[in-house]
Amino acid sequence: MTLRAFLFIMAIGSGVLPSVCAQSWKPPKTAWGDPDLQGMWPGNMGVPLQRPEKLGTRTTLTDQEFAQKEAQAKKQAEADSQSTAASDSVGIGPPSYWVERGTPTRQTSLIIDPPNGRLPPLTAEEQKLRKEARGGKGFPGEWRGEADSYDDLNIYYRCITRGLLGSIIPVVYNNGNEILQAPGLVIIRNEMIHETRVIPLDGRPHLNPAIRQYLGDSRGHWEGNTLVIETTNFTDKDAIGSNGAGYPGDPGHHSADLKLTERLTRVSADTLNYQATIDDPKTWTLPWTILIPLKRNDHYQLLEYACHEGNIAMGDILSGARADERKETK
Repeated sequence: MTLRAFLFIMAIGSGVLPSVCAQSWKPPKTAWGDPDLQGMWPGNMGVPLQRPEKLGTRTTLTDQEFAQKEAQAKKQAEADSQSTAASDSVGIGPPSYWVERGTPTRQTSLIIDPPNGRLPPLTAEEQKLRKEARGGKGFPGEWRGEADSYDDLNIYYRCITRGLLGSIIPVVYNNGNEILQAPGLVIIRNEMIHETRVIPLDGRPHLNPAIRQYLGDSRGHWEGNTLVIETTNFTDKDAIGSNGAGYPGDPGHHSADLKLTERLTRVSADTLNYQATIDDPKTWTLPWTILIPLKRNDHYQLLEYACHEGNIAMGDILSGARADERKETK
């Protein structure tokens, strides 16, 4: 991680210089002496994964840009409050009160390293893999109507998982995160597709490399007031990015060699900096790091996310495609 990225992490979480923050606030401890990270930490919408190229290495918006963002948020809130749909509207809504918009921030991208806030280039090996996947159709990203197989829909659409990082990155709705602690354990719950990770802190080794999981195998330890979680043993079947389907325009597929290092640091009573470094030399030419400042909300409730239950979309999509094919052959 670059010095620029480190200073940005500290500043965006506290709004003050690191030395002042350290003197003015000390993190609470659990009854057994670990830093206390417990609580509801929902994600905040509105910050893109990648920084617009025109912003270069700027990590924060100017006053004018931020004012424009606030004006857009106000306009969106007014549209969300509408109770009837316009004649030219498409998709779901209005009303759009079920969509989480978040609070405007000055952060220009979730990616803070590389300094340009952009994903590193793909390796030649990964470019070839993506081009040739599924007989040249590529990895399934946003579904565009093809329904030859269940495999034409990505694993989020199939209610399997959004992946480890996809479950944290805030999107659309159900962005709740809850942290629970017990002696020797940290539990992280994600609202969408109701994922739960139980992370041991006792120094036990990772699982046998032959055992692979969508969320990998996590082991944690403390570095001062920072919880560091190292995760390995991933599969190569999911993706990194929003909805587990990848960032816009690309599925975000990673290899099974991915190593993910998360750093959770409580920098104030109501702010938890979530930082994750993605290191996968088979996929990207450089490691890259994201930062999501999470704001505590004790009133937030994790509600049931019944994705599989009552979901007949997969059967309808495939059977509908087969019905269309039968019509075409008549």
